[in-house]
Amino acid sequence: MLTEINFDGIVGPSHNHAGLSLGNLAATAHAGEVSYPRAAALQGLDKMRGNLALGLAQGFFVPLPRPNGRWLARLAADEATDRALLDGAWSASAMWAANAATVSPAPDTFDGRCHLTVANLVTMPHRAHEWPDTLRQLRLAFADERHFAVHGPVPPSFGDEGAANHMRMATGHDRPGLEIFVYGRSGGAFPARQHQQASRIVARRHGLDPARLLFVEQSAEAIAAGAFHNDVVAVSNGQLLFAHEKAFAEPQRVYREIRERFAEAEIVEVPDSAVSLAEAVQSYLFNAQLVTLPGAEQALIVPTEAWDSASVRRFLDGMTAGNGPVRRVIPVDVRQSMANGGGPACLRLRVVADPATVDPRFLLDEAKADAIEQVISAHWPEQIDPVDLGNAALAGTVRTARIALLKSLELEQLA
Repeated sequence: MLTEINFDGIVGPSHNHAGLSLGNLAATAHAGEVSYPRAAALQGLDKMRGNLALGLAQGFFVPLPRPNGRWLARLAADEATDRALLDGAWSASAMWAANAATVSPAPDTFDGRCHLTVANLVTMPHRAHEWPDTLRQLRLAFADERHFAVHGPVPPSFGDEGAANHMRMATGHDRPGLEIFVYGRSGGAFPARQHQQASRIVARRHGLDPARLLFVEQSAEAIAAGAFHNDVVAVSNGQLLFAHEKAFAEPQRVYREIRERFAEAEIVEVPDSAVSLAEAVQSYLFNAQLVTLPGAEQALIVPTEAWDSASVRRFLDGMTAGNGPVRRVIPVDVRQSMANGGGPACLRLRVVADPATVDPRFLLDEAKADAIEQVISAHWPEQIDPVDLGNAALAGTVRTARIALLKSLELEQLA
């Protein structure tokens, strides 16, 4: 039976605040601060456990090998070459699984299989070296070629940031849906990370029906405000699109085209007068997990920063008090991830599939959650100061921690 599985990235033991992501206001604001990898990983695990308690299917991806010595070797770089390159080799940004790939469920594709295209992430050097190890993991988790097709990255001349710029609307996870690809245009102070051509390549690879497909331009104002990915200003689930008034370049045209292709669409637009664009970006209201609970009601899983915002709280209270599609709001504490610029939605990749077709080693249950917690508590560094990146002893600790996790999960082949 097809269902939505949220695959969260386990926060890696090298989680740090090097501030490498231009345009990600939270990441650059906290640059140089001490990070807390153990707390970050446990916060992410608590969020996954919360989803299990809600009756949702939950999976995970393991951290990538860090520091990435192979990448530094290809760049002929070492500790004395360029500090940004060294810091990039330690990046734990793969924890944000929404950037791992773009996913088209089987009901939407030409061959009736779930298609995944690994994101190339070429706009940011510290992320551009993620895809080979991410691809290995995707091909292991979704190895059953009767049900999945896992593609390599789009050519690097076209920037692709994965599911963070992709939305799907459907009357059910097992029914054909409308896939919406959001791209940006360069020209402002911050780069537009998703290229229109990258989105079009992914759509063709996945064999999507042009009649159930939209390519939408992100608002330049949103990018300038720090919405480096669409999922900072818009999110969809089922028949619902939940978006900020300034998310798209031509919002009314976008809404009209959605309704033309998907008559059942429900659109909830948050006016800038109710929640300003700046507050939406700072609070990560839209970087929430919009999910369908087992009782068929929709819930919005928001970061505590959104719940603590007065304007956001007023809007959410009013929305749930009415007869709208979102019936519950569930705050979660992912403060360490938020300090690096990623909220609850950044931490997960949505895959619609039959759980029985997925490698069970990547599916979470309480016993596995306990095992992961034990490894994190025993091996993850308590804190990392960015000035210590490059330290040989710390590198050994980080590598040992990851290997301990792989052994615990019987995933040593990813070592």
